[in-house]
Amino acid sequence: MNYRHSYHAGNHADVLKHALLRRLLELMQRKDTPLCYLDSHAGTAFYDLQGETAGKTGEYQDGIGRLWQRDDLPLWLNDFRAAVAGHNTADELRYYPGSPQLIADLLRPQDRMILSELHPVDAETLKQYFADQEQVAVHQRDGYQLPKAFLPVAEKRALWLLDPPFEQPDELQRCISALQIAIQRMRQTIIALWYPIKDQRLLRDFYQQIADAGLPKALRVELNIRPADNQMGLNGSGLILVNPPWPIWEELEQVLPWLARTLAQSGEGSYRLDWLAGEP
Repeated sequence: MNYRHSYHAGNHADVLKHALLRRLLELMQRKDTPLCYLDSHAGTAFYDLQGETAGKTGEYQDGIGRLWQRDDLPLWLNDFRAAVAGHNTADELRYYPGSPQLIADLLRPQDRMILSELHPVDAETLKQYFADQEQVAVHQRDGYQLPKAFLPVAEKRALWLLDPPFEQPDELQRCISALQIAIQRMRQTIIALWYPIKDQRLLRDFYQQIADAGLPKALRVELNIRPADNQMGLNGSGLILVNPPWPIWEELEQVLPWLARTLAQSGEGSYRLDWLAGEP
């Protein structure tokens, strides 16, 4: 509950996570039928990149900052950058929209959004920010409780971002349990589970548990900006995509190599894209 995403807003992990999240929603919106987006650890809607927290770390400079002036962004990375630019003035990169705002920009009249944030200050900020938007509900609660509290949704189509801070040693196990509960309650739920790439030993166990969890389909998407055995901390990040819509895995074959080259911070970046369960 001490975690504040504002220190890391717009970094390399956000670029991968948010660009991919927007694309998942766009693919779901190929159908006119309504959908519900759920966000487990929503943070706030906006971050000032020159503010006290984000400005202190400057992580955005090696994330969204590296995409800002490029003219060769592949596929939907260009749409993602345009979405961020839409909340800034002229050519200045000052503000970064969090996942609640990025998704709110895409909601159609028939769609709905449920946001969960445990931190009391951030939760209150979200509630005030979306107070006049009937499509958006904000709850101050443990994000792991979302499947039991809200699935299945009335819309019968759901996209869930499970994005924990990973402050506790049991969070990977809690993630797997949450995935299983979500699929048991609503098997067709599309889930994006974000995780940091730090401890390779823990991740090996995590991958095996994902493979054994009984999920319909599970696609592993990883981006490393430093060698995986580097001791500098967050060497990269990944997402487990449950029930990913076609053709996201084909598109990622173009997007990931470009991101690995562009966001690398030590030597060459790398990526991984493979199925842990239910390959089509």
